Amino acid sequence: MSKKSVGPKVLLLDIETSPVLGYVWSLWENNVALNQIHSDWHVLSWSAKWLGDPASKMMYQDQRGVKKIEDDRNLLRGIWKLLDEADILITQNGKSFDTKKLNARFVINGFQPPSGYKHIDTRLLAKKHFAFTSTKLEYMADKLCTKYKKLKHAKFAGFELWRACLADNIEAWKEMEKYNKHDVLALEELYQKLVPWDDAIDFSLYSDSIGHICKCGSSEHEKRGWHYTQAGKFQRYRCHDCGTWTRDKTNMLSKQKIASLRPGAPRTS
Repeated sequence: MSKKSVGPKVLLLDIETSPVLGYVWSLWENNVALNQIHSDWHVLSWSAKWLGDPASKMMYQDQRGVKKIEDDRNLLRGIWKLLDEADILITQNGKSFDTKKLNARFVINGFQPPSGYKHIDTRLLAKKHFAFTSTKLEYMADKLCTKYKKLKHAKFAGFELWRACLADNIEAWKEMEKYNKHDVLALEELYQKLVPWDDAIDFSLYSDSIGHICKCGSSEHEKRGWHYTQAGKFQRYRCHDCGTWTRDKTNMLSKQKIASLRPGAPRTS
């Protein structure tokens, strides 16, 4: 692995929430009114790690053993601090789910917004650049990841895991922790597979160094040809680690050449 350079703080995150519990009249026609809600949803657990950190530095917090499981303020404080510290957040379907769910719980519990961060959603990244059969983490990790696949539920299948956690079953909480952490590890590996195809965020902006920093965190790259625009020629680079292509911002064309390319400029034979 090539050496890493100082760059942005990049957080990978996955959360699990409880279901809304309500009173219903039928198994199929569940148009639940507000006064049929028995208890609202809340955050059950979260797992996170900084991009590039080893798996041993995985962070995790859940609601096991608390007196009121629906009171998730302490859990929210933990993830709020990480979001406040992060420059970039990476999630799978997090723009539609994780961050909006967290924001809802933050504002309900009186939290102010964390400091601003850029957000990379691997599901949206996959939809932008590829035509996979599915953009679910389970499918993409199975096809692209070699070390971490999405885990199957073991002792507690499907909804039973959430039901058992709500009952504060310690074995269920252990399975939830393993499941939640593994999703983040699979997310990190998936991100490294997809990000060379995307150029949405320039990691070099977050470093005082004049050297280039790739989206995978590497500072090792090689010169590989030129990138041309309508009025410019720029040095092109390829990352040694992930294969991402980038280019310089310095135009290598002379002022005279640039002037000659303007519309209406005289041409010499």
